[in-house]
Amino acid sequence: MACTSCSTGKDGQPKGCKNNGTCGTDGCNKLTVFDWLSNMSLPNGEEPFNFVEVRFKNGRKHFFRNSENLSLSMGDVVATEASPGHDVGMVSLAGELVRVQMKKKKVAPDSDEVLKVYRKASQRDIDVWQEARDREDKMKVRAREIAIRLNLQMKISDIEFQGDASKATFYYTADDRVDFRQLIKEFAREFNTRIEMRQIGLRQEASRLGGIGSCGRELCCSTWLTDFRSVSTSAARYQQLSLNPQKLAGQCGKLKCCLNYELDTYLEALKSFPRTDTKLYTKKGTAVCQKIDIFQGVLWYAYEGEWMNWHKLTAEQANKIIASNKKKEPVGSLEEYEVVLQLEENKKPDFNNVVGQDSLTRFDNPKASTGKRRNKKRKKRKGKPSKNA
Repeated sequence: MACTSCSTGKDGQPKGCKNNGTCGTDGCNKLTVFDWLSNMSLPNGEEPFNFVEVRFKNGRKHFFRNSENLSLSMGDVVATEASPGHDVGMVSLAGELVRVQMKKKKVAPDSDEVLKVYRKASQRDIDVWQEARDREDKMKVRAREIAIRLNLQMKISDIEFQGDASKATFYYTADDRVDFRQLIKEFAREFNTRIEMRQIGLRQEASRLGGIGSCGRELCCSTWLTDFRSVSTSAARYQQLSLNPQKLAGQCGKLKCCLNYELDTYLEALKSFPRTDTKLYTKKGTAVCQKIDIFQGVLWYAYEGEWMNWHKLTAEQANKIIASNKKKEPVGSLEEYEVVLQLEENKKPDFNNVVGQDSLTRFDNPKASTGKRRNKKRKKRKGKPSKNA
């Protein structure tokens, strides 16, 4: 991580800013944008685009109108319009790249949803904002205690204060509909502020809380992943993975997002394979596909009634047999193709196991002593004085 609060200490221990991708120093933020148009000047007579993108806590981003023509750049802390009061955020993007982003996200510049920037945040605004953020952790613990006391089936995952500390948004997850009318009354009485409850999904909760995945790295959703695409069990089937929910599910309880990363490569490789439900008809009998290996490009078939004997074929050989079956041409047996495959494999040089490093028993047998070692031992014995001398 790049920011000073996330770097390691003198003893090598990680400090950790514990902001889960929303670091205030903007060095380890997953939503940091590189403005590749910053060094380009506008054509003569072209006015700069008077909109900016402002980032808030928990990955929340909105577009704002710079109606006051303030000189804003990336990293500036600004006070923006909110309902009610004002909010405090950091400018994440400015200039012509904002026009591209608004067009991509289909946000009209003349829309009523686009609010305006009031001013650059003063020291007073920043102090109030920081004091409000320091209260969030204590409030979250107290809010969970109140929800448990009221027997509500919900989990409060995070709290976000508005920049002027006039409103607090409680993010929660729940499986069913929750009646939190009494909860809001107690929250308003306990915390003395306006309360807004916002339900989020389990994936969004995992991205806010962060954590370590089964791969040993930080969760993708809390470090760099900004959009959540749907993941289905068919992605695991295409990659020949066992449909074990405990292994395929992430910390959010849903299927891991990384199942989609290599899916396109597998689908491209499977185009050269025949369908696994296609049977091969030979003179010896009918063969059914038992297993495929996408990396090696081979399939294993077994005759009906001889399920213990598998025969290894390449995808090209299997397609050739299927084409012969469609033309009703006779096919002898799978053994004929398997022998040809074995001959081809024997001709290929083995570069993987040159010095026998793949053998598990290479250290079991002790090495025989050479003649040099024997001669050294004999010389040592001759040089030692006898006990009788």
